[in-house]
Amino acid sequence: TDEHLDLDDGRWEDIHVVTGALKLFFRELPEPLVPFSHFDKFIAAIKMQDPTRRGQCIRDLVFSLPPAHHDTMKVLFCHLCRVIEYKEENRMSVQSIAIVFGPTLLRPASEEGNMAMHMVFQNQVVEHILNQYSYIF
Repeated sequence: TDEHLDLDDGRWEDIHVVTGALKLFFRELPEPLVPFSHFDKFIAAIKMQDPTRRGQCIRDLVFSLPPAHHDTMKVLFCHLCRVIEYKEENRMSVQSIAIVFGPTLLRPASEEGNMAMHMVFQNQVVEHILNQYSYIF
């Protein structure tokens, strides 16, 4: 929206407010950052046994995203990689970030099926993209 926020306001000093707002923004999108049409493709890719094929397939899938999704993903994951650089101070490792953002950025169109199993693969996809950021983007 066109709402103007004063980021110097004291309420923004709590990092949990800012991170919660970011996660809420992505969770409330009508379609996730990884579009519903790509969900099964990313899950199939992360299940590939051959690491070279898996990496190439995920890279190709990221490039096949609509431009707004791809560009947003690039900026978001760049930021998340910077957060991970400070994991000793903030305790946000690659795995922690994947657990927090996996189900938010990548979810099926319907919640039918094994949600617990989906969550494992959702987290693995996010973890892979974070670990391979420079190769993918």
